[in-house]
Amino acid sequence: MMHRSEARGLAGWILVAGFAVAALGLTAESSQDGDPDPTPTTTSYPFSSGYGTADSNGAMIAVTGVDVTGGSLLYLIDTESRHLSVYQATGGTKSTMNVKWVGARNIDLDLQVDGWNDESSHSYKALEKEFEGRASVSLPRK
Repeated sequence: MMHRSEARGLAGWILVAGFAVAALGLTAESSQDGDPDPTPTTTSYPFSSGYGTADSNGAMIAVTGVDVTGGSLLYLIDTESRHLSVYQATGGTKSTMNVKWVGARNIDLDLQVDGWNDESSHSYKALEKEFEGRASVSLPRK
C-alpha cells in the first residue's frame, strides 16, 4: 500500500515528467520544419494570455504558461505543505533544449500577510476597521 506522501510525490513527478515531455515534443516539432537554411533568424513572441492551463488533484495544483521569451512555465503548488515550485522548459536546437528548475518557496507565511506591494486604494486594515462598525458583516478572526 502506498503512503499518502509517496502518492503525492509520485503525482508531482508525473506532472513534471508530463510537462517536460510536452515541452520537448513541441520543440522537436518546431525543429523539424524542413528549413534547408540553418541560419538562425530572429523570432518575436507576441504576448498572449491564452497559452496556459491549470489542473489539480486535491493536494497539488499545476499551472502552465508561456513566458515572454517563448519558454514554457510550470508552477506547482503543494496545497498541503504550502510550497511553490517553478520550472521553465525551453526549446530550439538539441543543445538549447532543457528543463530548468527556476525556484521554490515555502509560501505559508506569504499567505498570512494582509498586504504587500498592494496598490489598492484601501488597505486591508482600513477596510477591516470600516467593516467592524457595521453590524451585518463579521470578519473571520485569525
